Amino acid sequence: MSSKPVESPSAHAPIGVVIERSGDILNFTLNNSEHGNEVTGAMFDAMLTELRREASHPSARVLRLSARGKVFCTGRERAGRDAVTIHHESARLIEFKRALRVSPLISVAEVQGDAFGFGFGLAIVCDFVYVAESATLGFPEMKFGLAPAAIMAYLGEYALPRFAFPLVLFGDPIAPPQAREIGLISHVSPAGTLASDVDDLIERILRLDPNAARNCKEFFQTTLQNSFDQNCRLATEALTVGSLAVLSRQK
Repeated sequence: MSSKPVESPSAHAPIGVVIERSGDILNFTLNNSEHGNEVTGAMFDAMLTELRREASHPSARVLRLSARGKVFCTGRERAGRDAVTIHHESARLIEFKRALRVSPLISVAEVQGDAFGFGFGLAIVCDFVYVAESATLGFPEMKFGLAPAAIMAYLGEYALPRFAFPLVLFGDPIAPPQAREIGLISHVSPAGTLASDVDDLIERILRLDPNAARNCKEFFQTTLQNSFDQNCRLATEALTVGSLAVLSRQK
């Protein structure tokens, strides 16, 4: 964690997100604070490029998603004004969340401030979500007459329907302890220790065997979509391959 960051070329572009690598860690830092760290089209494209690069040629092990300024992320840019451009924007944000979720990287969201709408949904789709106790969270889209379909596509995998539906229907803000209680975030930290708590988590991840950690995430994500019988068959194969790998290392 003390290695010197190596910035990617996109880190220098004025697109609202800083992308850099520090050893085994890929960092996405939202840097559009003048606009509530709203994610623009250029920011989507830059982060998607890095996630696709990792998917095809893995080089990092952890993705750290953080933000500069007082808020984490209050939404996304909505520049489209016709069916074609709105559809393109919607497809891109869904593809970004899909790429983040299935990435071989173990993702950690470091939410230092308020996260609303797309911003809260972006944090939830990460493998670990650490949130400052002073932050406010929520899905306010219905207050503007828009059903938040992007988050509803997967919200039920994290929170029970009795908890999840009122959140998207009424859009009321919630505090981090409540979000943790219903399964939407992993950990609540005092604002002053959030970064160090995330450091500790990442160090713990990096102590794991790299291949085993990637396989664990991939298998876990796969089981969420399958039946019990399918998972049992897959588990037999996974245990066989994994056990052979352990025996090989012992030799």
